[in-house]
Amino acid sequence: MRKHLERIQSNEEVVSRPRVSTRDSEELREAEGEQSDAQASHASFSAALHDDSRTDLNEVKGHLEIALLEKHFLEEELKKLREESNLERERSRCSELEQKINDVLKPRLEDSPSQTPKAPLPSTSAVSGTDKQKDTWSSSFRKCLYDRFGVYIEDFRFQQEEQTVETDEPLSAKRLTENMRRLKRGLKPLSNFKRNLTALSSWYSVYTSAIAFIVYMYAAWHGWAVPMFLFLAIVRLSLNYLIARGWRIQWSIVPEVSEPVEPPKEDLTVSEKFTLVLDVAQKAQNLFGRMANRLEKIKNLFIWVQPELTQKLYVGLWLAFISSCLLPFKLLGFFIGVYAGIKFFVIDFLFKSCPKLRQRFDTPFIIWTHLPTDLQLKERGGSTLTRRVTLSSGRGSVGPAAPLGASRDEDGGRYSSTKRGAFHEVFNLQESERPLTVCESGWRCCLINRDRKSPTDYIRNGYLYVTENHLCFESSSSRSGSSKRNKVIKLADITDIQKYKVLSVLPGSGSGISIATPSTTKPMVFGAMIHRDEAFDAIFNQHTKIVSAATAIEPEA
Repeated sequence: MRKHLERIQSNEEVVSRPRVSTRDSEELREAEGEQSDAQASHASFSAALHDDSRTDLNEVKGHLEIALLEKHFLEEELKKLREESNLERERSRCSELEQKINDVLKPRLEDSPSQTPKAPLPSTSAVSGTDKQKDTWSSSFRKCLYDRFGVYIEDFRFQQEEQTVETDEPLSAKRLTENMRRLKRGLKPLSNFKRNLTALSSWYSVYTSAIAFIVYMYAAWHGWAVPMFLFLAIVRLSLNYLIARGWRIQWSIVPEVSEPVEPPKEDLTVSEKFTLVLDVAQKAQNLFGRMANRLEKIKNLFIWVQPELTQKLYVGLWLAFISSCLLPFKLLGFFIGVYAGIKFFVIDFLFKSCPKLRQRFDTPFIIWTHLPTDLQLKERGGSTLTRRVTLSSGRGSVGPAAPLGASRDEDGGRYSSTKRGAFHEVFNLQESERPLTVCESGWRCCLINRDRKSPTDYIRNGYLYVTENHLCFESSSSRSGSSKRNKVIKLADITDIQKYKVLSVLPGSGSGISIATPSTTKPMVFGAMIHRDEAFDAIFNQHTKIVSAATAIEPEA
């Protein structure tokens, strides 16, 4: 039996083994099929990515712009939520403090009779009744006082003031333009008032100025100048009230010019935003420059920068002080009012009509125009220093020998040099070749030679000079005065000269000059020039002069 059972088990194992082998073969075939399908799908996906890469770039750019805008809007909403949360916290704090104060003060006032030391009980009941009445009367009286004057007493409690720190807003082109427009609208009433005053003093409307002059002089003669100004202020406020109510009242000596209001654009391109920021920055720069000039002039007037001008102010203040001590106030006010009317309506009109009289006799105008700013003082200091250096060098040079690194001109005795040494030695030119007076110190620029491929030769920083016959570029990277990296172009060889804009995205006409010659396939560009227009005019005029002289010589030959 045992042998029979062992035979049956061996037969079952033999039968099961081929079944397992068949299953394994099927699974291997399915895995190979899946691998082949995955390889095919991967190849097709890579091909699709390769074909649609260009179209996806535009979509990615659009998504990036949308993400930036969403980020900006989310930041603004987050700021608003923070401000609202701070307000709610402050309100909750105030309400909690009020409740605490009321909870602390009211029980004290109500329990004050009970906290007083109790006297020994009298023997009679009548005395206890009178004491109770007194206590009730005193408590009611204190409560009445607290109800009426407790709020005012709490106002006089000393508390530390909470210091709120204002958060700086991030730079935004929209907010910058809006702030500039708000500033312009805020200054408009002051500018209109100033324009009307200048129209009165310049007799823009003869009848209006004559009536104003007669009324003012009559009021000043009788001592009513101050009441007249107060009455005019009341009339102006009354007119503003009527205008706010909807009345159409327009009174102005000079007709107002309504400026067209541009509606704010919501969707701006990158170039439009850039030009907008540049425009606003230029206006802000000019405004801050004018304000700085006026403040610096006032400061320099009081710190004796120009002693002859401050001396006039000093003498005038002494005269005003002595007259204010000796003369009565009524007489002094009369003199000041009459002089102000004559000065405003008559003297200023004569000075504006006759500039020579103003330059000779208008003392405030002379003081203000001759007062220097800090920038002018700095320039004067630099010019005086250079004059001293040139004088000392002229006195120190004995004989015909020229100073080191300079070449002496034969006609004027002037020395011309570059940053590296003598001009004619740096550029291997004749001694007669010297830079024009416009560009003696050279124009700072960068040479873009598009024919060269290496970065060191493609862009080079340096200085540009113009002589009578050549255009010379001195590279700042040239070592020990070597002229290998410098550039010399004959003006007669120039075929075309134009103003050039290196980056077309930026606004304006650019800051470069392109020059084409027969030896270059692409025009050379001198970019990043601060004084581009001045350099272009000098090069163009000298080039036309040489070309016209050459054309005049050819027919004679």
